[in-house]
Amino acid sequence: MSDAPPLPEFADSLDGAPILDRVRVVEVGDLGEVAGRLLADVGADVIRVEPPSGTDSRHIGPYPGDEPGVETSLRFAAHNANKRGVTLDLEHTEARELWRRLCESADVVIDGSGHGVLDGLGAGWEARLADGWAGPRVWCSITPFGREGPWADWASSDLVQLALGGPMMSTGYTDHDLPPIRGGFDHSYWMGGEYAVVGILGALFGLDAGAAEGPELVDMAIHDAVSATTEGSFPSWEYRREINQRATGRHSAPGPTPEIQFPTVDRRHMNIIGGGQPRSVRYLEGLLDWMDQYDAAEDLREPRFREAVFAARNEAGKERQRFSEVTKRFVAMLTTEEAYRGGQSLHLPWGIVRRPEENLDDPHWTDRDSFAPLELPDGLQARLPVAPYRFEGVERGVPCRAPLLGEHNHAVYHEELGVPAEELPGLSERGAI
Repeated sequence: MSDAPPLPEFADSLDGAPILDRVRVVEVGDLGEVAGRLLADVGADVIRVEPPSGTDSRHIGPYPGDEPGVETSLRFAAHNANKRGVTLDLEHTEARELWRRLCESADVVIDGSGHGVLDGLGAGWEARLADGWAGPRVWCSITPFGREGPWADWASSDLVQLALGGPMMSTGYTDHDLPPIRGGFDHSYWMGGEYAVVGILGALFGLDAGAAEGPELVDMAIHDAVSATTEGSFPSWEYRREINQRATGRHSAPGPTPEIQFPTVDRRHMNIIGGGQPRSVRYLEGLLDWMDQYDAAEDLREPRFREAVFAARNEAGKERQRFSEVTKRFVAMLTTEEAYRGGQSLHLPWGIVRRPEENLDDPHWTDRDSFAPLELPDGLQARLPVAPYRFEGVERGVPCRAPLLGEHNHAVYHEELGVPAEELPGLSERGAI
């Protein structure tokens, strides 16, 4: 008989049903939106809690037709798809009892309201311990710098996180007279949200497997997540004491690397990994034969270029640079589509530098159902990227739109928590919900 622990209850529903279909999540605060969305995508019942006036993220664009509105933020629509929504003013005395009942009905609370905010209102993890709440089983606190430590009270933003955490120093241009830059779309919040999900699922698994008694606190610091997501910069320093340098349109590296973004004859650009030099000698001959069709191989058949394929990345710099220069001239003879299809047919990691909207009609994404229609208020529609992973035996449904402000107050407070329906209007008038 196996000594392995039984499968946790939350993962034991793979027969066509969503994986987390028996897990209830209460989410509050904008820092938790990504974690809530990822859990909702695999079937968790995620209830998004907002103040009666709406959360701040409802007021961040873009908006259809560039017309701002509480219900029209495309960012909010993307981060809150598949969730339900209620309103609750946690600064209101009557609201805090509802908050407690809501938390006790949940398996997981995602507190993304910021460091000390809920605890300061007597509605956070500390209150849950002191007052002996019956739930939730897992409390995930998502803060900029963690619940403890000398930076715990510091102010932050996505820009601050990417700067302090390290990724921004590796992102920018080869000309280091220009400052570092950051990627858009709140990368640090996505990093924190993804790490938070790992922590939440790990905590649930441990509880269901009997490894812990609970309740479990997941203390998720966005700064920790960002600092652990610096790609090659940390290994370069840790193992070789080398500092990665920013480079235009390509990975940072300790030393100079070949250019990899080349213009085509139709005035677009290709992303040519390695500057064109194959990572394996098995693909070198095919590339050179293709170049010969255009009389473009120049001196690349010399033995030194074959030997350079086997060299370490910080070696054979002259040969790598020369290969990049010749490849650039070759790509300039081709259309973008010719370069893309031809390179891929030779198993070379070549890709078109696309505008984001070009992906919407790509036959590969269409075949994989990578984008799904999403309803918006006033009959509008958008297309939403769905989960990039699939699970055998689990149906992947069409995402539900983000909740309207307070849309599920009646269903959650009356039908599920048992608040008499006639009390809800009064709670709303007094500003509690």
